[in-house]
Amino acid sequence: APVSGPVAPGSGPQPYATPATPATPSAPPYPVSGQPQPAGPYPNSPWQPQHAGQHSAGQHSGWAAGGQHGPAAPGYAPHAGGPAYPGGPVPPQHPGQPVPAWAQAPKPSRVAKLAGAGVAVFALMLGSGVAGGALALAIDGNSGGITRTYSAAPVLNSADLPKIAASVQDSVVSISTGSGEGSGVILSEDGYVLTNNHVVASASGKTVKVVFADGKSADAEIVGTDPKTDLAVVKASGVSGLKAATFGDSDAMQVGDQVLALGSPLGLQGSVTSGIISARDRTIQAGDSQQQQDPRQGVSSIAGLLQTDAPINPGNSGGALVNTRGEVIGINTAIATSGQSTGNIGVGFAIPSNKAKDVAGKLQRGEKVSHPSLGVSVSPAENGGAVVASVTPGSAAEKAGIQRGDVITKFGDTVINDSDDLVGAVQARKVGDRVEVQYQRNGSAATGTVTLTETS
Repeated sequence: APVSGPVAPGSGPQPYATPATPATPSAPPYPVSGQPQPAGPYPNSPWQPQHAGQHSAGQHSGWAAGGQHGPAAPGYAPHAGGPAYPGGPVPPQHPGQPVPAWAQAPKPSRVAKLAGAGVAVFALMLGSGVAGGALALAIDGNSGGITRTYSAAPVLNSADLPKIAASVQDSVVSISTGSGEGSGVILSEDGYVLTNNHVVASASGKTVKVVFADGKSADAEIVGTDPKTDLAVVKASGVSGLKAATFGDSDAMQVGDQVLALGSPLGLQGSVTSGIISARDRTIQAGDSQQQQDPRQGVSSIAGLLQTDAPINPGNSGGALVNTRGEVIGINTAIATSGQSTGNIGVGFAIPSNKAKDVAGKLQRGEKVSHPSLGVSVSPAENGGAVVASVTPGSAAEKAGIQRGDVITKFGDTVINDSDDLVGAVQARKVGDRVEVQYQRNGSAATGTVTLTETS
């Protein structure tokens, strides 16, 4: 899997998935650093586009998860802003049309790869944008983000959840671009709002409309975007005294922890759903709406995501995932869907708050968000590791002597069992970091040192 293309982890020549856990046979190479690969049909995306006559944010759009919206064709993913991805609709999947391998589901453990193929085929949908296929691997990453040391959130009874929701709802907004809707989280009392890049990618004139919990609205300017992390910051004009969200420590979240997802699914502003953290450190495809609709432009990936079973639907993108303290621990960005449906099946993804807060701060200050690149395309190796399919000329990998066919088994202190591991390991680093890489070449062990460069 090239670490920068629209390929997805574990995507193979045939659909794969076991009843409970999607299995992953051999997968094509995934771009690691700006090596786009042409592809066929594009995956669905959970964001909700606004068509003529569609209701504004806060009103029921009439679009049901898994159904068709307006002129949408079968398999068309409306844009709503839920944990969907880049802000634009994905080309329709026609009845009977096979789902492309790269648009299939996240692969689980290596053991699951042995499971028989096929009960269901999953497609990854980016909550409010077009989006993406199965977990694509792109070894173009960004630095890890801020570090916090809060204690774990307490386990609560369901009777306590309304209080938690009430404490956060005023800090979550609805965002409309005219062609789609999404959600956002208030960063400051003077109007800075954090959302997904794919929510605002379709906005014309660099402006969007923000609707607050009390029903009031304001025009907002897009301050900065970072497609590689799928994050963006907008600034609402003429507002003050807003309730800024409190951000918690996403690193403290554990599998099984209770969470709430807040946003505007299907245009229904102020919606709240509950669930748990069902997994950590997932990798999915990333890119803005234009990139998602034309994979030839190249698509990178986002590693280290939180997975939740809290129901997330189109329109939730950019909204908050909060812990039982009412702290934002994630920004909802994508969901997995089954077949041609576009609704929630209990597999959603959120960008960790530590990464989101760090990127948001840089965007607010007008600073560049740097992303390290290894410069290789890789795919999972049969016996563990990541097989190098191609090496970008002049990249960190080429300068370190890494060649096509090498199997990377360790990156720094991280053991590489598959392509996802390598993506996560690279994204956890910074541009300029020197990292020792262990790999196999023609059955012999070798070691090299790479100096990570800036992603192009």
